[in-house]
Amino acid sequence: MEDKNYAPNDLIINEGVSFVGTAHVSGCARVNGSFAGELTTETLEIGQTGQINGRVRAKEIDVSGVLMDDVVCQGLLQIRNTGTVNGKLTYSDLDIERGGRFEGDISNKNK
Repeated sequence: MEDKNYAPNDLIINEGVSFVGTAHVSGCARVNGSFAGELTTETLEIGQTGQINGRVRAKEIDVSGVLMDDVVCQGLLQIRNTGTVNGKLTYSDLDIERGGRFEGDISNKNK
């Protein structure tokens, strides 16, 4: 996850920070810490130290850390070589780099 400029409607959870609850983000959610709960966002970026456990809905998802539970991705879901996705996944487009891991139930929205 590269450094980018932050927009006022972004959510940033840095390493060492934990969030429990529900978040609706109209921009990008960047997680390098811990998130537990329900997250709806345009774009989700999970860094190598990031972990999400809960229900996630996003247009685009980029996983370098850990994403667990119930995930719906309306566009591209990328699992990087350090990334792990575990749970129920519904996606439109999927890219898993060598070393990236997925375990659970998977279904393609387009079929």
